[in-house]
Amino acid sequence: MGGPKISVVIPYKQRLRNFRIALAALAEQTLPGSEFEVVVGALEYSPEYLAACREYADRLTIVSVLVDEEWNLCRSRNLALRQVSGEVVVFLDADLALPPRCLESLYDRYYADGQDVCVVGQIVGLDGRSDRPAETSDLREHREYRSLLADLEASPGARLDKRWRFDPFVLPWTLVWGAFIVVPAETIRRHGLFFDEDFRGWGGEDQEWGYRVHAAGVPIVRGEDVYGLHLPHARDVSSNFREFDVNMDHFLAKWPALDVELYRAFDMWGANRSYEEVRREVAAAAHDPDATLGVARGTVDGKDTLVVGAPVDGRRRITDPEVRALFDDGSPVSVLPLVGLALPFPGGDVEECRVLPSVLGLSERYREAVLREAKRVARHVVAPEAP
Repeated sequence: MGGPKISVVIPYKQRLRNFRIALAALAEQTLPGSEFEVVVGALEYSPEYLAACREYADRLTIVSVLVDEEWNLCRSRNLALRQVSGEVVVFLDADLALPPRCLESLYDRYYADGQDVCVVGQIVGLDGRSDRPAETSDLREHREYRSLLADLEASPGARLDKRWRFDPFVLPWTLVWGAFIVVPAETIRRHGLFFDEDFRGWGGEDQEWGYRVHAAGVPIVRGEDVYGLHLPHARDVSSNFREFDVNMDHFLAKWPALDVELYRAFDMWGANRSYEEVRREVAAAAHDPDATLGVARGTVDGKDTLVVGAPVDGRRRITDPEVRALFDDGSPVSVLPLVGLALPFPGGDVEECRVLPSVLGLSERYREAVLREAKRVARHVVAPEAP
């Protein structure tokens, strides 16, 4: 052992006022400063950033990795993550302030006995869909946040984050929002749980990381009385969600599966509500206990064609010889185990899409979603008429 109990990993670039308040809150933790470190992946060379670190150097152990690069959240986290020496890693965004007892109670409750668990913290005050950009003047001084942080600690069991007011989460990885997540360092090393730097801009990278955490068999839980206060900052919501769309296409292309497809098509809330229902409908529509509905792309009558509703087995092979025979050479170029509710293709990317009758076995909501997506990705759609 010998290292600190906790390593707090913070990604940073040009967020100085938020960062100073986050540091001030960390400097007031009841967990002794000798028992945790702050590791920052800073994608800039900034004298102002270094001055902020120097201000807290007598109360915090701050390790900084400085690289002058364009903003990439995953790159920033990974740079810091490779330098941690703590037993437990707390991923914390630079715009989050923690109540004084947070780190101490978090460690004692979830990690003191060596538990292998991913804890998700509540993010209080986050409104990522608001079109009103926060102004610099909205950010108060740290002393004004002390009372708000004290209120959080005085409200045990409060469900202030909408994720805590929603049940059931049948897809626990959708809980993972990167602003405040916790996992043992050894778990990260054992499973290679670094962030995918092909995600750019805002959104999606944290759920994809959570997807791999869940696939590794690590329980993902909502932390009891684990809170962080989100600090206001300027943002461009429209730009954020354009970036999110691109990132979610990358997520779906990387992990083409029903749960990710539903998240792409219906967001996290809709995916959790509909997963079991869609899973049953797809199994029935496939008419084969060893297959699911999938999409296949290849050449049909000389055209780049996507076939939706093909029965596909666990090895991504089409099980129906008549469907295979549709393709010019009897074999598609690619097969994905996706129903067609969401597809990782740009709009108009496919010359023709053929929707098979098996899709009619889905209820109207999902059948219509498949047809909308087919019309988005293909310049011409051939589909059977619903009864």
